[in-house]
Amino acid sequence: MTKKGLIHIYTGTGKGKTTAAIGLAIRAVGHGFKVAYIYFHKDPKRWGYGEHKILKKIGVDIFGFARKHPHFYKKLNPDKVRRECLKGLRCIELLYNNNKYDMIILDEIIISLRDGFLKKDEVLHIMKSKPRGLELVLTGRGAKGEVIRRADLVSKIAKTKHPYDKGMRRRVGIEY
Repeated sequence: MTKKGLIHIYTGTGKGKTTAAIGLAIRAVGHGFKVAYIYFHKDPKRWGYGEHKILKKIGVDIFGFARKHPHFYKKLNPDKVRRECLKGLRCIELLYNNNKYDMIILDEIIISLRDGFLKKDEVLHIMKSKPRGLELVLTGRGAKGEVIRRADLVSKIAKTKHPYDKGMRRRVGIEY
């Protein structure tokens, strides 16, 4: 009998959503799982995410889509961002069909939904159509409603206090 994989969501205003997903990926790889990490709205050329380096070293396959977000790139065409997010959905479907992963992380896909680059039905379809044994992890601020109800595990990470509130900038090795 195939194990039942669950759907996880890490959401909320606090720091640590991606960190939680990365920790889960490391734990899974340590137990022999094959993991894919798909990110949205992250620009590795600009920020040089340290976690990507480690994930690659431990054998996690990494895919990136819609690397830029209009919040940081004001002249970015939202239609182009949507098209790139849709490419990400097609990639997820291909990975499902390939069926070689035990876990797939969709980092910041909730941002794609929250900001209108993906539609609720599109994200729900990804959640509903996942292979039975696959552990699926979604991250990003703003998860709500039916998306939360569809998940098996939801952690809302709340910000109580953050150095950003006092004007501190992102720090290498801590925020990225």
